[in-house]
Amino acid sequence: MSPTGQVALSVVIPCKNEGQNLKMTLDSLFAAAPVNRVEYIIVNDGSTDNCCDFIKENNRYSDVKLISSSGLGVSRARNLGAAGAGGKYLVFCDAHITVPAGWQDDLVDIFRLAGVDAVSPAIGALDKPDATGYGQTWNERLQVIWLPPPPQMKVTPVPLLPGGCVAVRRDVFQQVAGFDGGFIAWGHEDVEFSLRLWLFGYKSFIAPQLKILHLFRKKHPYPVKMDHFLHNMLRLAYSHFKNERIEKILKLIDEVDNAEKINRSVLKGGALKQRSNFLARRKHDDDWFMGRFNIPF
Repeated sequence: MSPTGQVALSVVIPCKNEGQNLKMTLDSLFAAAPVNRVEYIIVNDGSTDNCCDFIKENNRYSDVKLISSSGLGVSRARNLGAAGAGGKYLVFCDAHITVPAGWQDDLVDIFRLAGVDAVSPAIGALDKPDATGYGQTWNERLQVIWLPPPPQMKVTPVPLLPGGCVAVRRDVFQQVAGFDGGFIAWGHEDVEFSLRLWLFGYKSFIAPQLKILHLFRKKHPYPVKMDHFLHNMLRLAYSHFKNERIEKILKLIDEVDNAEKINRSVLKGGALKQRSNFLARRKHDDDWFMGRFNIPF
């Protein structure tokens, strides 16, 4: 803890029906850093499998802040956890990761580098640690793809920060108004946040020398509907893209679902009002972003 009494890091973990994964994650975090140097906030977003009961039943976890919510979805659950956080840096983690010893100090050291507003570690697969991604980008169909190791394994700017572990300066998080509260359930919350950081004039980096392991699941432990995923994609487009790109998104949606229905839902949720707000605040446009990172969309 700093001389002012403020912890450097607040780790926010939303969870829903994580089984033993949440305990695995917390135990790994506890083993990697003294509990009194990191603040842990768990947002139990309507779990039905009692995955958070161990926190209340074991004194070892007495310093963990447990917040209960019901069906907020990933974005709003993260925002809820962040609202009660006291750390200088906010770290948003999935509830199914493991971290190396000393990871918190390595993360703080990266924020001391000039221009770093947000950062993610390299992310490997828990069952295949050598399979590692170093940040993400988009392809020509706006599908997320993992990036290879950066040259000389240096801290490097990347377009998209993977959601398994995203760290951001608390003041920056507040200035960009957190994750998109209009997103439904799951999908695109991390890429939209990354895009918004860049468009608003902030910078995001990958820290390749710092690696966590992530459980990549074959299915979600709660229902995730395709129309929710597509709703979030289109809301992202309305929030940040020029009209031509919005039309491309609508065509992509029409290939798998009813774009007209999803469009009505997105517009009803206030997408145009958010678009007006974001376009007025941003320092760069989407053409700049796509060109900056050679994204062919």
